[in-house]
Amino acid sequence: MSAPLPVPPDPGSALAPALPAGLLASLLPDLSVGALLGFATGYALKKLGRIVLLLVGLLFIALQVLSWFDLITVHWTRVQALSEPWLRQGGEQGVAWLSRLLTANLPFAGAFTAALLVGLRARG
Repeated sequence: MSAPLPVPPDPGSALAPALPAGLLASLLPDLSVGALLGFATGYALKKLGRIVLLLVGLLFIALQVLSWFDLITVHWTRVQALSEPWLRQGGEQGVAWLSRLLTANLPFAGAFTAALLVGLRARG
């Protein structure tokens, strides 16, 4: 036996949507564009991040190979001391700056931001 089909709520009942149908219909294009652009941006940032990490890894391997053959000497403690403040500041300020940059003048910043996070977590 099949389950009964759900009945839409009566417009006068407490379960009716809070937004009028016309207002919701006018917001849907902005929300869908914002979500599409947010997802695409998140996905692109994820792919770009992987490429940057690949390049950093290859640079490290190249430095280690050159060091192995005594062609160069790398002072890793000095590299760490120089890079730590930049990485710490970049982590704190970079996310806020990127967020301001990507959502400037967007009427659909909420949908964009939500979809951006989905795009960053997408498999692929």
